[in-house]
Amino acid sequence: MPLKIYVRERLKVKTGVKMPRFRVIAVTGGSGTSHLKFESRHLRKVELEQIANDVGAEIVYLEPIAEEDRGKMK
Repeated sequence: MPLKIYVRERLKVKTGVKMPRFRVIAVTGGSGTSHLKFESRHLRKVELEQIANDVGAEIVYLEPIAEEDRGKMK
């Protein structure tokens, strides 16, 4: 099973602002005893792509929740 890094875009950061835009949500897969630990809570897209390239992982960008559905219980 290939290594996958699930990320989502942060809500309070807009384009052009010099802050990391992505948050790592989960990491799955990998063969054997491979583990990946992130020390940072927020990452830039270039940083995510470089990490994924180095470890041979796939980045999965999660879709944002619609504004009207945010905060509601199912």
